[in-house]
Amino acid sequence: MSELLEVDGVEVSYGRGRAERRILHGVSLSLAAGESVGLIGETGSGKTTLARTILGLTRLTAGSVRFDGETVSGLGARALRSFRRSGRLQYVFQDPLQSLDPDVTVRDSIGEGLRIRGGLTAPDVATRAEAALASVGLPADLLGRVPGQLSGGQRQRVAIARALALQPRLLLLDEPVSALDAANRIQVLDLLRTLGTDQGIAKLFISHDLGSVAGVTDRIAVLFRGDIVEVGSTRDIIARPQHPYTRLLVGSATTLTGGGVDRERRRELRQALADHG
Repeated sequence: MSELLEVDGVEVSYGRGRAERRILHGVSLSLAAGESVGLIGETGSGKTTLARTILGLTRLTAGSVRFDGETVSGLGARALRSFRRSGRLQYVFQDPLQSLDPDVTVRDSIGEGLRIRGGLTAPDVATRAEAALASVGLPADLLGRVPGQLSGGQRQRVAIARALALQPRLLLLDEPVSALDAANRIQVLDLLRTLGTDQGIAKLFISHDLGSVAGVTDRIAVLFRGDIVEVGSTRDIIARPQHPYTRLLVGSATTLTGGGVDRERRRELRQALADHG
């Protein structure tokens, strides 16, 4: 498989001088076309910073980001705006109530990106919006509703449909199910699993919970304190975690272990993390 996304030695720092704080320490990560990868780490590990860097919203201090053969980390404002409007890379937020305008109908929300990109007539935009909604398993009669008239699971599906309408090559999914209840979480994860099969879209799942993405990823990359400390197939990461932090994540994922590690074992692992630095 060819590499669709190549993150090479990316460093990001905030502040200057003595106040400078390094968030990412030479992070390297790649995704192939159609591949599904989980980026796992605790709050503050740098996951969202890496996602924002890939999108061009945060400037890196070293390294590069290449997408579909193009170096996007050095693009100027106009070229970066054109890249974003192409729709090839789409971001799905954690909370659809914050990402969807409460006063805009589902039809207009899904069609917004198509209208901004241009090149389609109004009827074509409407047709694409309806097709995108159908692709996430929602009926056309929801097109005239606003987010407040939808369930949590329906809102997240609409957010995914809005991304799919632009026919992206890569979806960045930032904690896509953490705001949902158990039933809706399962439904949305099942939907995201089929996207790779049916449409060949690459997906980068960003999550603090290994258990929630284990069933929908080919590989896992573990981010700890700004460093990628372990990368491997999802099966190998779960069965044979090498880094102390990865072992803690696997042991704490109740959906994988049935209960999680006991208190004494958790203490041992946290001490190993402290010793690791």
